[in-house]
Amino acid sequence: MCKVKRCTLFSAHLNPLLPSTNPTMETGFFSSSILTQDELKKIAAYKAVDQHVESGMILGLGSGSTVKHAVDRIGELLQLGKLHNIIGITTSENTHQQALSLGIPLSDLDVHPVLDLAIDGADEVDPHLNLVKGRCGSLLREKMVEGACKKFVVIVDESKLVEHLGGSGLAMPVEVVPFCWKFTAKMLQDLFRDSGCVAKLKCEEESGEAFVTDNGNYIVDLYFKKDIGDLRAASEAILRLAGVVEHGMFLDMATTVIVARELGITVKHK
Repeated sequence: MCKVKRCTLFSAHLNPLLPSTNPTMETGFFSSSILTQDELKKIAAYKAVDQHVESGMILGLGSGSTVKHAVDRIGELLQLGKLHNIIGITTSENTHQQALSLGIPLSDLDVHPVLDLAIDGADEVDPHLNLVKGRCGSLLREKMVEGACKKFVVIVDESKLVEHLGGSGLAMPVEVVPFCWKFTAKMLQDLFRDSGCVAKLKCEEESGEAFVTDNGNYIVDLYFKKDIGDLRAASEAILRLAGVVEHGMFLDMATTVIVARELGITVKHK
């Protein structure tokens, strides 16, 4: 259960992601005890489910450690009889297996091409609610599912907030076909030479072998030293490269972002 004593709405002026002039910002206090990052993720995930998921919905279920808590909560509410007639569409094999183990009915986009809601985490969130996603390797399926939903709720802890995409210095993933992946990686790196880009193949930590996505592709991780500028232009340039399947920038897709901080939870609506 969440370690939250109360949720009192107050001014947003302490949140650098959510300007104080934004009337759709909400904030709530936690107890004074220090919470772990995983506890913060759990709080955000539970809030997303409890406030946005309703019986009869077709749900997109994302991937990663934060969403695992959300899927657990949906399964719990189904077992308690507080949710009914939920159908999930998963974005990774791991989430698929978790949902099945919890008794969540599943389907796919072929049967349900329009979803009521998708819930997922993010690797980065900028002040305009643009996202970097897919460092776990599920970006293609995530973008397909979350692009088909009416509402997209993103759950993160405050470590994921950045001034601009790529600003964390961590990976911007690009899914590529295995054929001549080195050639594609060089093309990607050259594309963002002015931003100090370094392209690296994503590998399994234990074996050192190339990471293979659920779709049988590779991931090339892009690391930037500088702001890449116009995100739309960057997106289009990446997708024009032969060999690229999809990238991890999710632009103008999130409708709500829930951020769990040490001192409280903040919510911004698009």
